[in-house]
Amino acid sequence: MQEKFGALSLRARKLKRLVDVVLALLGLLIFSPLFLIIYLVVKMQDRGNAIFKQERVGYKGVPFMLYKFRSMRTDAEKDGKPLLFSNNDPRLTPIGGFLRKYHVDELPQLWNVLKGDMSFVGYRPERQFFIDQIMTINPDYELLYQIRPGLFSEATLYNGYTDTIEKMIQRLKMDLAYFSKQSFWFDMKIIFLTAIYLVSGKRN
Repeated sequence: MQEKFGALSLRARKLKRLVDVVLALLGLLIFSPLFLIIYLVVKMQDRGNAIFKQERVGYKGVPFMLYKFRSMRTDAEKDGKPLLFSNNDPRLTPIGGFLRKYHVDELPQLWNVLKGDMSFVGYRPERQFFIDQIMTINPDYELLYQIRPGLFSEATLYNGYTDTIEKMIQRLKMDLAYFSKQSFWFDMKIIFLTAIYLVSGKRN
């Protein structure tokens, strides 16, 4: 894989990782009571696993397990075929709609950030099934493997969830634009805007 643009300096990469670790630790500490409440509610709802894990492809093209609070039924993909989430998805559990609406289903990814699987800001990691389809249209997706995927992304900030391959291609354009102009201060801007939008009631 050939680097084309957007590489951060070694110092900037170390600073980014330090910020990731500090923010992830603070987040896990501050939201620990909420973690417990959500865990118990999801667990009591249908006795299934409260934490959902799914393989995604991340830094250097290496697969990792991404963690979320489960928001869908345990048989959401019972035939084994990967399916995209859609608005008013019938597979959502009663609490799952709330978790998705307010993005609190993604809180366990703070552990992914702490482990180094992800960063606070990057691109949203995908499953290999969908990456293969994306790369037949735009092979530049491979450039994203040079950075860690993110809990937050510029594309998700402005475009929300993606429920079609066409939207994934559009998101990729924004992710590649982020890759080309990434910087510490740009990451801080994305974190700040995401926090403001969530607190103020903006829902993607």
